[in-house]
Amino acid sequence: MSVYPPEPWRVKMVEPLRTTTREDREAALLAAGWNPCLLRSEDVYVDLFTDSGTNAMSDRQWSALMRGDEAYAGARSFYVFEQAVRAFYGYEHVIPVHQGRGGENILSRCLIRPGTHMPGNMYFPSTRAHQELNGATFHDVIVDEAHDPSSEHPFKGNVDLAKLRAVIARFGAESIPYVSLAATVNMAGGQPISVENLTETCALAHAHGIPVFLDTARAVENAWLVKQREPGRARSTVAEILRALCAPTDGAVMSAKKDSLANIGGWLALRDPALADQARGLALLYEGLHTYGGMAGRDMEAIAVGIAESVEENHIRARVAQVDYLATRLCRAGVPIVRPAGGHCVCVDAAAALPHVPRPEFPGQTLACAVYLEAGVRGVERGAVSAGRDPETGENRLPRLELLRLAIPRRVYTRAHMDLVADGVIAVHRDRDRIRCGLRFTCEPGQLRFFQARFEPTSGTTIFG
Repeated sequence: MSVYPPEPWRVKMVEPLRTTTREDREAALLAAGWNPCLLRSEDVYVDLFTDSGTNAMSDRQWSALMRGDEAYAGARSFYVFEQAVRAFYGYEHVIPVHQGRGGENILSRCLIRPGTHMPGNMYFPSTRAHQELNGATFHDVIVDEAHDPSSEHPFKGNVDLAKLRAVIARFGAESIPYVSLAATVNMAGGQPISVENLTETCALAHAHGIPVFLDTARAVENAWLVKQREPGRARSTVAEILRALCAPTDGAVMSAKKDSLANIGGWLALRDPALADQARGLALLYEGLHTYGGMAGRDMEAIAVGIAESVEENHIRARVAQVDYLATRLCRAGVPIVRPAGGHCVCVDAAAALPHVPRPEFPGQTLACAVYLEAGVRGVERGAVSAGRDPETGENRLPRLELLRLAIPRRVYTRAHMDLVADGVIAVHRDRDRIRCGLRFTCEPGQLRFFQARFEPTSGTTIFG
């Protein structure tokens, strides 16, 4: 069994959880249209739908909330927030936004034009949606190992430089607004990119006059995995590695709801002062004044504290170890998962777990429903439902990875909760032959459909035989 260090915190306040029966969960899932996203939170016992905004804040963060300056313009809290981003991430120009996708929207509107092309180390649904809505076509330039759940490659978030060169050669540098990178790569299972590869990718892009922007939502987790896996980095602090990841890039989009241990907020950070001025103008339209960006002053204070706490070695060690513990339990029970374990989630390979469910019947969504019914645990599909439809053909995209993602909130659940999750997933896998069919849409939104779509079994009234 992997090492499970004692949690580096103690409980000062509790939120009661409601236990439910199988009959309760069946009724709730039916009302939700076989989409766990549409469940009410009180019907979920352990909620691993996302690690975004679901963190437990520390006593220091709660104390910081009371210091919030709620002035509309020039609030003191903004400058505390700005200084924290500058100190730990190294970017000069900091534009607050209500959450990460607010920054994605602004950056896309600033730089993307119809007919352009966006290389990236695997897509993320909201990122690609912003890029496509502004007229770009996404091109995946991640290493092939990222699409292989069984590969033990330590840096499955790395860019394949040959693929990036091919995109530049085919479309021309002038048709590429920027290279869009993530650290870690969510859709690959929280897989990291190495500092060496990120630096080489930036050098290649910059040689062609192409900027590089980094999604840093989980870059602290990426930094910890670099410390464990990349030669020559073991003696570096997580804070030093975080700065090294950001250093070669031209800016970053951040959802502070992840690594920064907050419940809301984010930022767009830039090096180019002219681009920063343009982005501030759009922030005024879509987010709020450039010194609050859709956040209250108290949120900016809490984020500033969370940024500093996020790089504390005891915190990030325990956070990633909890993920690895769950992954190890599932792996030893024969549940097919994405290996190696990432920084924020464990992903079950739903295509391998349910080979008898055809890909057009959404094995990932089907498995998510089965796990909820078994254990009251909510995960999220990361496969064909999340990938959406091809805008040209209208056909469902069928990515090579068809996953059930179990994203673990920070400082929320204990080892006992992880054991409950593991027992539930293992039970579903043991009885997987009882799942006799998949799901089909009854309601399909045009964008980010996994959030609001509704489904029904493709045969009868239940997925079980």
